Amino acid sequence: MTSRRPRLRPAALLAGALVIAPGPVRGQDARESLGGLSRSFEALAARVSPAVVQIFASGLSIRRGQSGSGQDIVARQNASGSGVIVDPSGYIVTNAHVVSGATRVLVSLPDPPASAPRQSILRARGAMLEARIVGTDGESDLAVLKIERDSLPYVPFGDSDELSQGELVFAFGSPLGLDNSVTMGVVSSVARQLQLEGPMIYVQTDAAVNPGNSGGPLVDTEGRLVGVNTLIYSRSGGSDGLSFAAPSNIVRSVFEQIRDTGRVRRGAIGARTQTVTPALAAGLGLSRSWGVILSDVFPGSPAAVAGLRPGDVILRLDGKLVENARQFDINVYRYAPGSRVTLEILRDDEPATLQVPVVERREFTDPLAEALATGRNLVQELGIFGVDLVGVFQFLPSARSRHGVVVAALTLGPLGVESAFHTGDVIYAVNGQPVEGVADLRLVLSQFALGDAVVFHVQRSSQLIYLPVTASW
Repeated sequence: MTSRRPRLRPAALLAGALVIAPGPVRGQDARESLGGLSRSFEALAARVSPAVVQIFASGLSIRRGQSGSGQDIVARQNASGSGVIVDPSGYIVTNAHVVSGATRVLVSLPDPPASAPRQSILRARGAMLEARIVGTDGESDLAVLKIERDSLPYVPFGDSDELSQGELVFAFGSPLGLDNSVTMGVVSSVARQLQLEGPMIYVQTDAAVNPGNSGGPLVDTEGRLVGVNTLIYSRSGGSDGLSFAAPSNIVRSVFEQIRDTGRVRRGAIGARTQTVTPALAAGLGLSRSWGVILSDVFPGSPAAVAGLRPGDVILRLDGKLVENARQFDINVYRYAPGSRVTLEILRDDEPATLQVPVVERREFTDPLAEALATGRNLVQELGIFGVDLVGVFQFLPSARSRHGVVVAALTLGPLGVESAFHTGDVIYAVNGQPVEGVADLRLVLSQFALGDAVVFHVQRSSQLIYLPVTASW
């Protein structure tokens, strides 16, 4: 059993530093204490800052209803944010939304080589390096990048479960593009759930965080990573003292899985849980107004096979008291598929114990959205992003054939001309010639000259139409 580490608390720190009693000796002691506190913060910033990077991403994004016809359109975008080096071999953690849709990612290191002279308070910029996106996780809004550089300074992981309300923390990042800034605050809440049944919990702080801080580290007074700054609540768009960071224990799990396998695997038992509220308990006649209840057990799932039913109240998971649905889900996530969990439940106020196998949670992925992650699906001649119909045929039951091109999204065509297609159109043929997929469509289009008449046979909604255009490429 490990003991909790001693903490530097704001009250204790500032009490010794700021209480100045009459007399020169006490005043001198207080000034020395305050100076010592300041120097400790300076030393912390000096340790952490070299591992904080600025990230520049360029790519494509969907702009909803931005075309003249009110349809979605794909446009090039540039984004910037922050990141933190968590492994000396060049692994960086940031937010997934910072690099979403990026086709190129650059990382700006904070410092020049150690051999460079340092005589000015204005620091020279470090190297700008290409970064590879190792993987992203939408649920936690985290991404892992890799740069080809060794022996880098890094921030070690801390244990976010040890955080306490009121504890001092420091937020590093590049707010509004101002690289490598640091702010200080306290932990406002150790586990803030922004939506009652939302998939994430956050560490809430009052440290000043602004746009550009996304992906930067939140560290404790020992310089350990306790969170990754993710979002703010603000009426003005700037810091209102409500900032939220992904807890480091979640960050560590996501990072290690993406680093090792390129993706995140989450355990599941095939049931939906909800947190018991007083209103829910009163309506269902439960004997307790807190905890976790099963609202659904999926047919054929491990939970169903084990005998769980909707209405069962979960008391403990492998002996650990379960207090809310999010806690239950997180604990199950950590189990490897193929393992088993022991659940203690109440059914009609009668206790029971069940062994339930854990399987990998099935993640829904939108194949059309995935196709936009890179530019390889762009058909510039038509101002569209196309997807091979054969790959998404199962999601389009009304499709007339297994071969063709689905219009996944729109962009501007040659010379900025708006596309004649609609999102969801399926292109089957060009001038009577069937097309198998995106590569085939590009090949057919390459045979036309400027001004040629081109007629597409297209399925729009459930009907087939001919769509004539004049070649402008």
